[in-house]
Amino acid sequence: MENTSYSLKKNARLAGLLYILVILTGVYSIFFVTSKIIVQDDVLITTQNILDKEFLFRTGIISDLISNIFFMLLVLALYRLLKTVNKNTAKLMLALVVVQIPVVFFMEALNTTALMTVKGEVLQSFDLSERQDLAMLFLKINEYGMLTLEMFWGLWLLPLGYLVYQSGFIPRIFGILLIIAGTAYMFDSFTAILFPGIRAYVNKPALLLMAVGEISITLWLLIKGTKNNISAIKKQE
Repeated sequence: MENTSYSLKKNARLAGLLYILVILTGVYSIFFVTSKIIVQDDVLITTQNILDKEFLFRTGIISDLISNIFFMLLVLALYRLLKTVNKNTAKLMLALVVVQIPVVFFMEALNTTALMTVKGEVLQSFDLSERQDLAMLFLKINEYGMLTLEMFWGLWLLPLGYLVYQSGFIPRIFGILLIIAGTAYMFDSFTAILFPGIRAYVNKPALLLMAVGEISITLWLLIKGTKNNISAIKKQE
């Protein structure tokens, strides 16, 4: 019994560590780097920022790739932790993350292509304004691809929230918060695609719900691990 409890805590804390690494690297690439480089609807300033802050732009690409490697390791750790709760639901959770990874790598290839285009390393027969427009096109494709991915960022949290809620060794409130966070991701994604004019009113409340759900479970897993509840652990055996 002690070995089972120790194993659950060890797996939970590993998942918590990976989760916080996913959050930190993701926030750096998606929020920090983007805010320093991208100026909406201004091709000239955005492309000039890419040239002036090339290293920062490149670190954003690397950070996003690393974030998704951590994401894969995270979902594997969570699968190992929660598969005894409901194996089919755990497989669904795993699948909803796996399908995202190739898309992310393709999107980062678009970012790299945008950089090469702005620098004139490709499409050298095109004049500067044409290269700038093409680079902005690559960045826009990446931006819209991110909106699609956001739906999957929400979808995978639904089975995770269900598994946490049913686990017995993690407080049920975290399962509820994860389901709310997943719903907020999807609602923000659908709003951005269907009603872009009102997304500004939806995005900040959605971000708050996402942050509460994901940060709370991350801190619980990292600090506490699992409940010291032998009867709950018995149910997992």
